[in-house]
Amino acid sequence: MPLGYNGSYQRVRAYFRTKRLSADPVTAPPPSPRTVAGWTLRHPDSLSEVEQLRLKAVLAHCPDLEALAGHVRSFAQILTGRQGQRLPEWLDAVRQDDLPGLHTLAAGIDRDRDAVAAGLTLPWSSGVVEGHVNRIKMPKRQMFGRAGFNLLRKRVLLA
Repeated sequence: MPLGYNGSYQRVRAYFRTKRLSADPVTAPPPSPRTVAGWTLRHPDSLSEVEQLRLKAVLAHCPDLEALAGHVRSFAQILTGRQGQRLPEWLDAVRQDDLPGLHTLAAGIDRDRDAVAAGLTLPWSSGVVEGHVNRIKMPKRQMFGRAGFNLLRKRVLLA
């Protein structure tokens, strides 16, 4: 037989019988950090039942990760609901937990708290202006060190 298993059916049956009767439970490999991060960052309603159960199991084994997920979800509610007035209480809650990564984020937000609170509260956005600035600067970055000002000017004017 050129391909396949040359052994007997009984041999395969005996092998699987020992696996079936063993006392060691068969466990699935743990999810990757990227997968857990994806579950944490997605809206809970968009997770399937299996993903929700697996996320609960992961969070039950790691209290720090459970605290992190809670802070991420509450910040997402502040962000999507435009509830900038809740920012100070969120920052206080973050500082109470021992999560150095979030402490760094909180310190960065504190440096410009008024602007962040305004961005989370007010309906205005500078996204359009930022888009135009990016559209103008991208060709410059692409051509950096390769061409002179005249070529850059032509690319911007013809774009």
